Amino acid sequence: MPELPEVETVRRGLHGHSAGQRIEAVQVLRERAIAHPPDPELFCLALRDTCIKEWQRRGKYLLAPLVDGDDGSDAGTWGVHLRMTGQFHWIQENREPCRHTRVRLWLQGQRELRFVDSRSFAQMWFVPAGSPPESVITGLTRLGPEPFSEGFTAAYLRQKLKGSARPIKSALLDQSLLAGIGNIYADESLFAAGIAPDTPAGRLTGTQLERLHRAVVGVLNVSIGEGGTTFSDFRDLSGVNGNYGGMAWVYRRTGEPCRTCGTAIERRRLSGRSSHWCPRCQG
Repeated sequence: MPELPEVETVRRGLHGHSAGQRIEAVQVLRERAIAHPPDPELFCLALRDTCIKEWQRRGKYLLAPLVDGDDGSDAGTWGVHLRMTGQFHWIQENREPCRHTRVRLWLQGQRELRFVDSRSFAQMWFVPAGSPPESVITGLTRLGPEPFSEGFTAAYLRQKLKGSARPIKSALLDQSLLAGIGNIYADESLFAAGIAPDTPAGRLTGTQLERLHRAVVGVLNVSIGEGGTTFSDFRDLSGVNGNYGGMAWVYRRTGEPCRTCGTAIERRRLSGRSSHWCPRCQG
């Protein structure tokens, strides 16, 4: 599933290509792609003749405030969650959609923004004007702070993790603790902080929490700079792979030598998820 760096890469591509553009037509090819409103035709009508003001990101959600294409008044919000395999494609030439195309949007000049999702788990929402996005996209209400926000600090981690017996890897995957982190960047951040993934979260020292805070921010910044990670499906709007995967320290490197000490990277299931770590650097 795309994590924060991948979603941020998509947000930047969407903003660069479509911010300020008028949506002239919308076609839904698979009804289940639309989570709200219940009738996909109402989704098409709601977006038609609006302009995309900007693209924002909250955790792994993409949000586009809309304005009326004629008078510039509030026209609601378009929300998207890519889930496992959702991708936006920027189409500049006329070609037939593939069988995994779920939603097509035509912008000014008949340029097309095409949404493709091979596993059909991704969702879109339309939030009516005057309503906060979380009133319709209820998953937003359960998100913790953004990793780059002032609310995410070592002190915040200390407060939230105090007395917790769950492994720190499991805690990092909890979106109510921290928005946007998934399996890849939890493993990479723990390696950078020198913390074993099965360490009980409540036992981390102040020094370890400081290292973990710095590691999360640093790893995410590096990955965003590399356009995210591609191990299977992720592509940006131009179809380009993310480059961070080739730089990963531990994720999906089971049995390979640690880039720091040469010890073989280990993998085990932890709380139902695969975890990768160096037993020496994170011992």
